[in-house]
Amino acid sequence: MSWLVSLLVLSALIFFHELGHYMAARLMGVYVEVFSIGFGKKIASFYAWGTEWKIAMIPLGGYVKMKGQDDSDPSNISLDSDSYNVKTPLQRIFILLAGPFANFALAFVLYFFIALGGPNILSPVIGNVVKDSPAFVAGLESNDTVRSIDGVAITTWEEMADIIANATGSLNLEIQRAGFIEYKTLTPKSTQTTNMFNEVVERKMIGIGSAGVTHTLELGIIETLSYATNQTIFASTLIFTGVQKLIMGDVPAKELGGVISIVKLTSDATAAGWMSVLFFAALISVNLGVLNLLPIPALDGGHIMFNLYEMIARRAPSEAVLVKLTIAGWVALFSLMGLGLYNDITRLVG
Repeated sequence: MSWLVSLLVLSALIFFHELGHYMAARLMGVYVEVFSIGFGKKIASFYAWGTEWKIAMIPLGGYVKMKGQDDSDPSNISLDSDSYNVKTPLQRIFILLAGPFANFALAFVLYFFIALGGPNILSPVIGNVVKDSPAFVAGLESNDTVRSIDGVAITTWEEMADIIANATGSLNLEIQRAGFIEYKTLTPKSTQTTNMFNEVVERKMIGIGSAGVTHTLELGIIETLSYATNQTIFASTLIFTGVQKLIMGDVPAKELGGVISIVKLTSDATAAGWMSVLFFAALISVNLGVLNLLPIPALDGGHIMFNLYEMIARRAPSEAVLVKLTIAGWVALFSLMGLGLYNDITRLVG
């Protein structure tokens, strides 16, 4: 059942991405011939508003086929008034950006509903204390709760970690232990650790781990909007950084995942409850938005690149260049998908 839910979630995210393109195209007066979820053989379809809406057999993506726009044959153009080709580069870029924007907007909405539901967040309760660390020397113990640092109230583990990481000297901690308040002074020490990309980095730490205690965030409407905004920005930054590090070689290619990883992780999130599903759906939605902005000719980012060239050079790229770059784009895209699938199978076998 959880695998079915994961496929439905992935299909819904693809649907919203393509819906962004569809609505922007219609707004710009472009005729949309096909709206497809999935590739390959058609499973089901119907006609509405002059468009064929269909579900195809391979649920690895989707597409909106506009009149005069054909990735499989860039030379197949139309000069009719309702064609994609006759629109200005700025209008085309608007249509192309609408898909990724829909994914970012959907992520915001999902984070908003998460905030309304009261997300759980790590409390600043200490678990293990590393021997001979600044925390150990200062006398911190397991189950201590950090209430404030240098007079700044602490409510979450993340707030505490940020203050420690950015400390420029000693810190004064107010802690609660067995119902009593105590005060400790310590100086964070730069320590080698690994970040979320498995890179070895220097970070100021005091030598404590979380006890895993959580509490529910109770947010008003302003805080809910702020939470949704911050989470969307954080997820977007995380994905952009991850892609950059992958391209630069800072993150090994074996870390790249494909559709199997997405389905499996969404399936695991389903087993953990609806809140986890919403969190993961929001992250995947941002992921789809970011990846589609990559300057690969087969993706939205590649088409945006062509239109930017046309705006600057005052002429469209030649048909020969378009065909060659589009073929190269499809090769790059299928290579990435193949690598992700290979990594997924390797992980499953391993």
